Amino acid sequence: MRRVPLGPIYAPVAAACLLAVSAACASPAHVEDRSVYHAPQAESAPVIDGVADDAIWDSAEWRGINERWLGPEYAPEDFQGRFKVAWDDGKLYILGEFVDDILIDTHRDPLVQYWDDDCWEIFLDEDHSGGDHQFNHNAFAYHMSLDNRAIDIGVDEKPHDYSHHVESRWQQHGNTIVWELAIDVYSDDYVDGADDNQPIRLTAGKIMGLMLAYCDNDGSELRENFIGSESVPYGPKDRGWIDAGLFGSLVLVD
Repeated sequence: MRRVPLGPIYAPVAAACLLAVSAACASPAHVEDRSVYHAPQAESAPVIDGVADDAIWDSAEWRGINERWLGPEYAPEDFQGRFKVAWDDGKLYILGEFVDDILIDTHRDPLVQYWDDDCWEIFLDEDHSGGDHQFNHNAFAYHMSLDNRAIDIGVDEKPHDYSHHVESRWQQHGNTIVWELAIDVYSDDYVDGADDNQPIRLTAGKIMGLMLAYCDNDGSELRENFIGSESVPYGPKDRGWIDAGLFGSLVLVD
């Protein structure tokens, strides 16, 4: 397992959580050498406005999106990415900071080739179970478009708009994009089209699967690069939408 320095705010839960993460990552459902992410609890919910001036972001640690899964080498001015994670009992909050010199959103139908436009992809496994999630809700792979939609594949093997799961806003600050998300977290019993799905309540010590990625398109018909937060040591490097075993471990701390 990749070791991560622990700051003082994590000390009270570090030992118990790391033991739980170690046991979970030893499962055959998880690829070895996954990252461990720590998310502090927010006393008040951040405002999702693409500004990132909320107090909770000062407590959260930056983590990189720098594993090149697909495409050629790229220059720092073409792409750089990093993120932070926080939570409260109702939602998971993610802050992204990106350098992307060209923003592309050419597919106006949000359900068509959404992965070939510039988009931020959030892979989330509520119970850290790993395994297959291609055409089920064992995990979600939200493709966040520049028009703040969240798209993933449903159990009918077709793309669905899950924007009601995610509040999304981004703003450009100089050459940097600041992107904020507030995510309702659903378990694997989520039913597409049902009107009684309820997000789970989050608690300190909970461990979820998490991986982030960015699809970068600079003007081609298809994306040029696919860049993630986790290494993919074997097999197709773009299989995160199928295999939740690639995800890192997200620990919620108070």
